[in-house]
Amino acid sequence: MTVQDEPQTEPARDRPRMPDGYGVPETDEGVLPWRWAEERLTAARNYWFSTTRPDGRPHAVPAWAVWVDGALYFDGSPRTRRGRNIAQNPSIVVHLESGDEVVIVEGNAEDASGPTPELAAQLVEALATKYERDGYRPTPDQWDREGLWRVRPRVAYAWGSFPKDVTRFRFGPRS
Repeated sequence: MTVQDEPQTEPARDRPRMPDGYGVPETDEGVLPWRWAEERLTAARNYWFSTTRPDGRPHAVPAWAVWVDGALYFDGSPRTRRGRNIAQNPSIVVHLESGDEVVIVEGNAEDASGPTPELAAQLVEALATKYERDGYRPTPDQWDREGLWRVRPRVAYAWGSFPKDVTRFRFGPRS
């Protein structure tokens, strides 16, 4: 099975375009599987969220999050700088802490407040398990009105051994 023959549930994989001199292979041999990136998105403790202020200046902040069913969920008040930026421009970049095993997700932050009871329970369990040592346990109703965000990747980049396995993942339209 070639990269292009993968089931549609997987994002398309290829090499990102980079200027000459970076040593990125010219073939897709050695690109990473999406599960490699998902494993790191799931296991990460802290995530760097980058948004754009209304005047165009960048804003970056670390925060907790969980990877659930193909999306990154995070919470926080819409009155924070990050929340106000998202309200003006939902484009977001999320980067894991590691500079060695890199995963960068680009997409739009969507208001996911008022989740179904099933999703709320799943998020509570995932967040409580992940951040248990910090005593964080959200309640299923805390996002009923506001404060829950979701990022589904539009494009993602990953590598564990730059430049030989640098991979771009492209996601199709979502319904």
